[in-house]
Amino acid sequence: MRIAYLCYRGKPHVGGQGVYTRHLTKALADLGHHVEVLGGQPYPELDERVPLVKLPSLDIYNDHYPLRMPWVGELRRWTDWVEVATFMAGSFPEPLAFSLRAWSYLRSRPGEFDIAHDNQCLGYGLQLIERDGLPVLGTIHHPISVDRRLELAHSRTRYERISKARWYGFVKMQARVARRLERVVTVSENSFKDIVADFGVDPSRMHIVPVGVDTELFRPRPGVAVVPGRLITTTSSDVALKGLKYLLEALAKLRIERPDAHLVIIGKRREGGLSAATIDQLGLGDAVTFVSDVSEDRIIELYSQSELAVVPSLYEGFSLPAIEAQACGVPLVATTGGALPEVVGHHGETALLVPPGDAEALAAALRDHLGRPQLRDTVGAAGRRRVVENWSWPIMAARTVEHYRACLAGAGTA
Repeated sequence: MRIAYLCYRGKPHVGGQGVYTRHLTKALADLGHHVEVLGGQPYPELDERVPLVKLPSLDIYNDHYPLRMPWVGELRRWTDWVEVATFMAGSFPEPLAFSLRAWSYLRSRPGEFDIAHDNQCLGYGLQLIERDGLPVLGTIHHPISVDRRLELAHSRTRYERISKARWYGFVKMQARVARRLERVVTVSENSFKDIVADFGVDPSRMHIVPVGVDTELFRPRPGVAVVPGRLITTTSSDVALKGLKYLLEALAKLRIERPDAHLVIIGKRREGGLSAATIDQLGLGDAVTFVSDVSEDRIIELYSQSELAVVPSLYEGFSLPAIEAQACGVPLVATTGGALPEVVGHHGETALLVPPGDAEALAAALRDHLGRPQLRDTVGAAGRRRVVENWSWPIMAARTVEHYRACLAGAGTA
């Protein structure tokens, strides 16, 4: 099959969309399909057999100068004007602008693709792509309405609440587009239920294809020494949904009894953000290290050096970091937020579970399980077995292709 895969932003090593894109498209290429990724910044890293078609945005939310206002000389195409106008209205502009860029690009290559696969962009441009005769299958990892609710609930001022409500204005568009897609795949039973409830998508159009992990790459490294007191977590954005605030509060409590306890965060520190403020407020500057822009090999090494991996999220539609940590054989402490229990397994067997948003419970779990190397041979080993048995990219890619064919059949083009 000839697949146009749409990824409006794809951080290579942090954040589910970029990792999902890289591994799924590689597995599709392994099955003999031709895949081209249409991507916006930050661009995903792809297998050498998978071409990347860059559809650059104005990069308003870049890591070095976020929320910058583009100057008029940068607005070279009509889609640039759409992006900056949406930004000036207070909403996140990338999903809409990217979908229109993708539509414009695909119009220049009629008949060259069998299907378009959208990875959670859900912009109005998808409807134009379908109107032009190219079937679209959509992946929705979870409805962003969940993020919006949590962000509004954690707003500190009325102004912040209003600003966040405007920023999440694109969610209404995503719900409308999702309802009109012929076929939607999601990654867990929990996400399935939330998409039906929040976006109003017809359940008969929805199907579950979980996320996978490369268990030959993400695996234990017995020769790497574990650093006493080390915890590790991954966060792609400084938002309430990820629960990092509660992990930092738990770390502060833990260090009263375990002064050697420290946290490695795979992700970039955002100066002025909630996490940076919490670190400063709790005096954790010397106990927290951010690591970003590193290879997967280095990430696996960091996992192997850690006593415990932690996923403190208030909600997850799936959680790639959770199964990557489990694949490395690291004992995992996770919350019961969203789909996490469905993904990581039973408490005390394949993972250690605590309620979301509870720093006391999280601190107690960390305190009880630090300094117990035998956990690697029990919980860590069982967690890896669960991942190997359940989350295989070749199987997930084959199941995705089944939905491509069903989508084509439904559109009358098979």
